[in-house]
Amino acid sequence: MVFGEVCAVDGLSLEIEQGSLTGLLGPNGAGKTTTLSCVAGLIEPTEGEVRVGDIDVAREPLRVQRLLGVVPQSLALYPTLTVEANLRVFGGLFGLAGRLLSERVDWGLTLAQLEARKTSLVGNLSGGMKRRLNLACALLHDPKIVICDEPTTGVDPQSRNHLFDTIRRLHREGRTVIYTTHYMEEVEALCDRVAIMDHGKLLAEDSLEGLLRGTEQQTTFQLKVQRGRTVEEVLEILRAAGIEDAELKSSSGSLEQVFLRLTGRALRDGDASNDICEGAQS
Repeated sequence: MVFGEVCAVDGLSLEIEQGSLTGLLGPNGAGKTTTLSCVAGLIEPTEGEVRVGDIDVAREPLRVQRLLGVVPQSLALYPTLTVEANLRVFGGLFGLAGRLLSERVDWGLTLAQLEARKTSLVGNLSGGMKRRLNLACALLHDPKIVICDEPTTGVDPQSRNHLFDTIRRLHREGRTVIYTTHYMEEVEALCDRVAIMDHGKLLAEDSLEGLLRGTEQQTTFQLKVQRGRTVEEVLEILRAAGIEDAELKSSSGSLEQVFLRLTGRALRDGDASNDICEGAQS
């Protein structure tokens, strides 16, 4: 895919299995968003073809788009409309109407856990709430393939965990999920297959286990011991068992684990009455 003198995607050949949860991993500017835009029929590749099943995307983009739920990197929401109105607008764009539209709007509110904020203006929501609504709007037509382009940008840990749980559930329900990010820990937490690209080229593609197995220079184990044990004490035990080349680092968990333990995993979006204050500050 060429834009002027810039080759954004260079000879990429990638096959994503139906029903997989595939991570498309790469740094900023690697060509991930351009690749997904080609898959979604938003832009036509300079050369080559993109197929979704037996459908040629360039020839039948509307047919493909009915199968896709695209969660864009940039929020695709109307800030001056309410949460419920946004869901109704996007549901209407997907061809939903009447009772079915109302049912899917209720489903979207539940998915995003924004039932109590359905009359709030989207412009007054937090970043995490907007991201959850962004995901719900993309899924109203019950797509078979879900494309998530860096969906956790600017979210709090609770909303991030909620998004992760939702994506895992969508996958368990049989949907194909393509998840693009430059955060390796997100891919490790979610994906069963990984494709790594940079400078528009595919560098590697395999299962997560396969990629790690192919690059490991040493074996890493996670060892949990009771409080009060020092690193030196554990090393002595390992040496006594004949393990001489072990390296240990003491860790009490990640900062995110501490944060979630202290603040809880539940979503806390505040009261809908806060919209007046938020609006006055914005």
